[in-house]
Amino acid sequence: MTNLESNVTDTALIFEGGGMRASYSSGVLAVLLGAGIHCDWVGGISAGSSCLVNYLGRDAARAERSFVDFAAEPQFGNWRTWAQGKGVFNAEWIYEQTSAPDQPLPFDFDTFRRNPAQLAIGAIRCDDGEMVYWGRDDIDDQLALMKRVRASSTMPGLMPLTMIDDVAYCDGALGPTGGFAVDAAKAAGYEKFLVVMTRERGYRKPTARFPAAYRALFRRYPGIARGLLARPANYNRTLDELAQLERAGRALLLFPDQMPISNSERRVPVLRSVFRAGRKQAEREMGAIKEFVELP
Repeated sequence: MTNLESNVTDTALIFEGGGMRASYSSGVLAVLLGAGIHCDWVGGISAGSSCLVNYLGRDAARAERSFVDFAAEPQFGNWRTWAQGKGVFNAEWIYEQTSAPDQPLPFDFDTFRRNPAQLAIGAIRCDDGEMVYWGRDDIDDQLALMKRVRASSTMPGLMPLTMIDDVAYCDGALGPTGGFAVDAAKAAGYEKFLVVMTRERGYRKPTARFPAAYRALFRRYPGIARGLLARPANYNRTLDELAQLERAGRALLLFPDQMPISNSERRVPVLRSVFRAGRKQAEREMGAIKEFVELP
């Protein structure tokens, strides 16, 4: 049986979200696994939570397929599935149905379960906007895991809200950090952070353009409206905090050299090129990564 022990015990690994921009993160993830870098705490929000499960499942091939080839699946989603109430991304199918052995994204839950690393998957409660992080104690089986990944990744308005125990949840990027699980990592006692970003260095999120429309559209769920309106300030504030940690030597931020796609990119050749760019960049920066996590 494969040894799943962690060899990095003082550094939290954090995956930013960003929809299909996580094709870059998946390239980085594949290199981390190939180099034998196994952190004992991993946080992920939105698409970053999908990266989290692939990393803890030790499955680089699934990481690539998740954000490259999978986009060509006929049921992946479009405006027709949105009109049917299933979402622009066909959420329930993507997260809860495709991970079975006979489906397009089979997931090795046994490896995930045996991996001793701790985790935090972040989402917000839609009614009050409170941030919720789920860990191993909240995950009894594969469906419970994938439902929480779906909740973390649910883009309000574009995907149906995810119900867990009769509570509606959506994208954790609307939480107080703007989409980075750095607060959960700190709460777990970590002071060093390896963060896989999905925007280029220097990016700043612009102010929300239609605040009245958000309030009207989500009047049943004021937590969503508040999260959408606060996200630019929250995101930019967290970027400033991460930059400060980087200057202090407590964070290594892996920004993409270039990010030529949006979060809704569907063209498989383009996604594959972004995945490969993530791989090449991680390979190029492996010396710095190993030095930061103190591995030979």
